[in-house]
Amino acid sequence: MLSSAPGDPSLAQVRAATDRFRDVNVALAEGYVRDPLNLCDTAEMMGRPAELGAMGIHFFRPDLLGIAGPPNPRVEGTGIHTDFLRPSILIYEPQPDGSLELIAVENLVFAKAWKAAGHDAPPSFHGVTYDTMIDDPSTPADEAHLFEPHHDRHVWIYRENPNGVFAPFNPAVTCEHHRNGSVHAHHAPLSR
Repeated sequence: MLSSAPGDPSLAQVRAATDRFRDVNVALAEGYVRDPLNLCDTAEMMGRPAELGAMGIHFFRPDLLGIAGPPNPRVEGTGIHTDFLRPSILIYEPQPDGSLELIAVENLVFAKAWKAAGHDAPPSFHGVTYDTMIDDPSTPADEAHLFEPHHDRHVWIYRENPNGVFAPFNPAVTCEHHRNGSVHAHHAPLSR
């Protein structure tokens, strides 16, 4: 088990604080919004090897991300929220019966807002620096998933991840049961 950095909640504390979101209706009632494009994100759709796995379906808290409107042309926000006891993103895996299973939590901060707040380096959690996501226009994939440049950190506390608890993708996650959406495009949350 990873030890916490000073000030970071333990993974057990994060799990206890987010366990109620196993019921997606609780997440919706508390202000989380399903990805409006209803996508189930995979490594392959982000230009990475398919064997890395998938992320799943993202549910966002626009207020914690500081998102005020729809993409223009990318999702822009002022969010610098890093508290994993109240994550800005919940990630679910579609199940064969159509239900959703909570598999991970995530925080995302917009690089411009983070820098404007006086930070020279990306945030970290448990000593692991957030991943920096910037689209490379020379590739067909959108590595930043329609977002402005940002830093994000996934925490796989509900589904064991052979790639590690903080890896972006999980080979134990599948989008094969995703209905009424796409697994081949990029997501972009809209404001509520």
